[in-house]
Amino acid sequence: MTEGVAERTERGVGRFNLYHPDFLLLVVDLMGVCVFAVEGALAAIRSNLDILGVLVISFATALGGGMIRDVLIGAIPPNSVRDWRYPTTAILGGGAVFFFYQMFQHIPSQLVITLDAAGLALCAIAGAGKAMEFGINPLLSILMGAVTGVGGGTIRDILLNRVPGVLQSDVYAAAALAGALVVVIGLRMKVPRWMVMTSGAAVCFVLRMVAVWKHWNLPKVMVQ
Repeated sequence: MTEGVAERTERGVGRFNLYHPDFLLLVVDLMGVCVFAVEGALAAIRSNLDILGVLVISFATALGGGMIRDVLIGAIPPNSVRDWRYPTTAILGGGAVFFFYQMFQHIPSQLVITLDAAGLALCAIAGAGKAMEFGINPLLSILMGAVTGVGGGTIRDILLNRVPGVLQSDVYAAAALAGALVVVIGLRMKVPRWMVMTSGAAVCFVLRMVAVWKHWNLPKVMVQ
């Protein structure tokens, strides 16, 4: 079985090489975890949860999508269980929002949307990249990228008794699929990993932000 990214990095492979595939994937993954942890904590506090509730929602938002992805591609146990850096990043992100909420509560809604788009992009490309590393076929690797990007937010919304945003947001999952598609195509064409990751993240982020700005939506059935 293919080794996990965290396992190889811990042994020292590419630990100090910014362009090594393992290290780059780990950094992108952790950045996405941090962004989603902050977003999850903000949503939990606005739902009037206590500190335990905030940390649980933060953890679920940050790591839920990655856990689903790892289980589906056979990366067992998931990184959030095997590698201490993942839960630590999620807990620190959620804790920072809880204890310094006076600073975070003044964040403009537009910035929150921007952070969400950034988290979506980072998680989507990391998910697709990891699926490809585990030998998953390209089509399912794209889907794994989308699952990684939207899974945590869906779990968060369910726990907070809300309709999942992925089901009603302007071009949300579609943006994750687009970013993952760029990653999979780039890796299949042997394009340098850093270039693929950057391009995939940019496509996902820009598509999501333009969709919010232009109020783009996927087709719906108009019920009379």
